[in-house]
Amino acid sequence: MRPFVPFMFTRMRVEFHNVFPLRRARVHEVCGAGAMGFAVLAARGPVLWIRQAWLSETLTPQGMLPLFDPAQMLLARPKDQLDALAVAEEGLKDGALPHVVLEITRPLDLREGRRLQLAAKAGGTTGLCIIPEGMGSNAAETRWHARPAFDFEQEDSTLKRWEIIKNKSGTLGAWHVRWDQQTSRLDVVSPVGERPGSAGAPG
Repeated sequence: MRPFVPFMFTRMRVEFHNVFPLRRARVHEVCGAGAMGFAVLAARGPVLWIRQAWLSETLTPQGMLPLFDPAQMLLARPKDQLDALAVAEEGLKDGALPHVVLEITRPLDLREGRRLQLAAKAGGTTGLCIIPEGMGSNAAETRWHARPAFDFEQEDSTLKRWEIIKNKSGTLGAWHVRWDQQTSRLDVVSPVGERPGSAGAPG
């Protein structure tokens, strides 16, 4: 009789191009210090951006010019999250704009998350919730953590670290990315310390 050998499970990693651009007809989430930039690059086209009116900070589309044409943004300012969810659901279901970005300030319950997913599926729309850390919904298709990744060797302040921390397909990954304004392209680059000539990198 053969001895029992427990199965060893390893979490598969996913290629960046398989998860970004974000899957259509689904609602995703992003948190972290780089969440706003992630949302802008995830939309990259006509977008309904929903931000509650009571929030003190003002979203300035002109500041997005290096990444995005602000003329393609429709900004909605509902009074609270309840109204914001209603606007998001209608926008996702309508499908007139291919992307809907929703800034949330309190956790979504499972019913609210499912309603957004059903609306995105009905409209074929990509939804993205910008969430405070720790406020993720179980209904989200993917959840990302976005933050700056400073490269002091090259004095590069445009480098970002994007990590997928929840994925209904079960695959996770982390990447360093940089927006190339000249080519209007998002490039995946080797992490700092793993590039040729960097300390600790293979020669």
